[in-house]
Amino acid sequence: MEKSFDPGKIGRKITTKDMIMCALFTALIAVGAFIKVPVPVVPFTLQFLFTMLAGLIMGGRLGAISVGLYAVLGLVGLPIFAEGGGIWYVLKPSFGYIIGFALGSLVTGMMVEKQKNLTMGRLLAANFTGLAIVYACGMIYYYIICNFVIGTPIAFWPLFLYCFLLAVPGDICLCFVGAFLAKRLRPAYQRIQS
Repeated sequence: MEKSFDPGKIGRKITTKDMIMCALFTALIAVGAFIKVPVPVVPFTLQFLFTMLAGLIMGGRLGAISVGLYAVLGLVGLPIFAEGGGIWYVLKPSFGYIIGFALGSLVTGMMVEKQKNLTMGRLLAANFTGLAIVYACGMIYYYIICNFVIGTPIAFWPLFLYCFLLAVPGDICLCFVGAFLAKRLRPAYQRIQS
């Protein structure tokens, strides 16, 4: 018999239900990569919404596993990233956002997983913290790859403009959508896990 759901217990074994939910969120993240709005440099996609929901609903550990599985599948060659797939993708300046998705999902989930009655305020705080992590990882990686690896230098102002200012308004909206969805979906997920 499977153990009862305790998202705060880090050492608990991953159950079959957990694996199914991780696979589901991995698939949603992959689909989210193809629902995009063309924005210069970094396209706006729904990946952030699904990575955030993975953490908010399943907890930090399982959320990060879902995003990590997505990253591994893309790096081994499945064309599930916003612009393809393959190991060469690590040299793409936007790969830092995928790293940020994993860290953001982990932290977002950890911020809410021990909370019994989550308010919209707490969910939004977790989402905005995750958003800050995604953009910090993405922009730092973008700067390093462009300036020190592939030889296409980018200054701080264009980096800030294209990799933050033009992209972040849509993701701020997704923070609100994610909090709304998590508030409704998390109790159902916890019932399934009990």
